[in-house]
Order: sequence, then C-alpha cells, then structure tokens
Amino acid sequence: MFSIVEQGGFQYKVSEGDTIKVPMIQAEKDAEITLEKVLMVGNGDQVKIGSPVLDGAVVKATVVDHGKYRKVVIMKKKRRKGYKRKTGHRQTYTKIKITSISA
Repeated sequence: MFSIVEQGGFQYKVSEGDTIKVPMIQAEKDAEITLEKVLMVGNGDQVKIGSPVLDGAVVKATVVDHGKYRKVVIMKKKRRKGYKRKTGHRQTYTKIKITSISA
C-alpha cells in the first residue's frame, strides 16, 4: 500500500516503514503526527484519487529527528568593482517515519 501526501508544499510518495525528510514540523522527537493532506492512496490495482484531497484518509507518522540540510552558498560579484559577498543558508528539516496508512 502506498500513498501520496502533501507536507510543507512538497508531495511525497510513501508507504509503511518509509523514512522521509520534510520541512521543519514543530513537534517533539518520538511524537506521533498525522498527515491529513492525502492526495492519493493505492493498494495493488485499487487506486483512490482525491480532488484535491481524499476525505477520511490519514497517514500517521513518528518524528525520528530534526536537523539541517547541507549549506547552500550564495556568491555575488561585480567584476572590476571590488564587490564580493559570500553568504550561506541551511534549511531545517524533520525526519519522519511512516507508521500507518488508512484510507
């Protein structure tokens, strides 16, 4: 059984036991969360598609960890002007493990 869920503006194809990284969720480690924006649920030949979301479908997950992605370096330079700037950004994420999918 698999499902397509939306979290933080991104869509993920998940099945039970998968571990994914989603944008930061304000929840404690080992907390149980529910993802309610379920767009599609599939089980073999049977597929249910929502428009835009399925009513009553819920994906439950457990928060495994919080962290930061690798640094994205931003360089600005104007030639012959002596202007250089180097900055960086690290986006935060939450690693979650899918425990159950119910349609």
